[in-house]
Amino acid sequence: MKFLFDLQDKYIKPLFEKGGKFENLYPLFEAGDTFTRTPPDVTKGSPHVRDSIDQKRLMVYVIYALTPCILFGIWNAGNQFNIHNGIESTFSSDILRGSLMVLPIIFTSYLVGGICEVGFAIIRKHEINEGFLVSGMLFPLTLAPTTPLWQVALGIAFGIIIGKEIFGGVGYNILNPALTGRAFLFFAYPAQISGDTVWVGSLKDTPIVNKILGIAEPSAGWQALDGVTMATPLAVSAAAENGINAVNSLSMSGFNLAGMVIGNISGSIGSTSVIAILLGLGFLLLTGVASNKIIFSGIAGAAFMGLLFNILPTDNSFANIPFYYHLAMGGFMFGIVFMATDPVSAAATDKGKIVYGFLIGVLTVIIRVANPAYPEGIMLAILFMNVMAPMIDHYVVQGHIKQRTKYARALNHA
Repeated sequence: MKFLFDLQDKYIKPLFEKGGKFENLYPLFEAGDTFTRTPPDVTKGSPHVRDSIDQKRLMVYVIYALTPCILFGIWNAGNQFNIHNGIESTFSSDILRGSLMVLPIIFTSYLVGGICEVGFAIIRKHEINEGFLVSGMLFPLTLAPTTPLWQVALGIAFGIIIGKEIFGGVGYNILNPALTGRAFLFFAYPAQISGDTVWVGSLKDTPIVNKILGIAEPSAGWQALDGVTMATPLAVSAAAENGINAVNSLSMSGFNLAGMVIGNISGSIGSTSVIAILLGLGFLLLTGVASNKIIFSGIAGAAFMGLLFNILPTDNSFANIPFYYHLAMGGFMFGIVFMATDPVSAAATDKGKIVYGFLIGVLTVIIRVANPAYPEGIMLAILFMNVMAPMIDHYVVQGHIKQRTKYARALNHA
């Protein structure tokens, strides 16, 4: 391997460096080179800590942590489709169908988002930002498995360009790019990205996939199986009439807490399985990549607000649902583990991280309960707190300054 790298450094690298034939394409060369090996540039001064784990390696660790969600999401998308459309559901058929539904979405996200990243890198003459490795994967995992590819392309382009690049790229954006793209699709195309029918899909809408799998085209009068719910647990809870036990409504729709924890239910590609998310969380905590302060304070905030709604006298069915249901339903765990912990758009101070995460959990439950038109909540909560994160850090720092000033004055008087 060293022999190949030596040849690359001697004959290929000069073509992309300043004055070389392909100087304008240096960001592409640098991205591929640093992806396969640690960059040769190191700090010279003694105050700096040298570590082989650079930013690109950290982003790759997040992709590793997302792997359980990706694999489970592929299987679940195929499983939900096959069950709803009356097709024999086996592990292999579920994986095959799910792969043909999910992988094109992921590929489109990386392709279009990568083009945007490379374009800005070439124009600005800087390196390709490593953060796209994560944003390009997080964005499709927040979508329904039936999302049209043109919407995937439009959403990721919006998230990268408007959510990140116009601020100056990684390190300057105030909003999470993946969530920015997801929010854009939600508000621009609400009929196509929300509701009950988008989570499963129909044989009539997948003629190419049907042909690949050798499944006959449905007849003109074909209908999906009756009695198979396409709604998500959040939608069922939000739609429960006042005074009715929301847990009973979930049960009548075929949902229970165990099923929501396992994740074999309708929902976004990567956010249905709490178990898969916890596997990723364990890896992130072991490697020290994610902030445990944000994650656990976020869970505490959601639990606190859920308990508070349980105590308050109200006939709102969603407000009376047990607090731990909020942790298992929808994309809360996925959002608090993989989205809220974005090191750029989150709070940076230790105390700020606790406040930031706690308020995300609180706002998520408030939005879910108080706004029946938007029962999810976690996306808007994170984006709102992204905007508030600099202010939180400012007051934390000012508090430290005042405390040290007070301590210094006390020493002077002594």
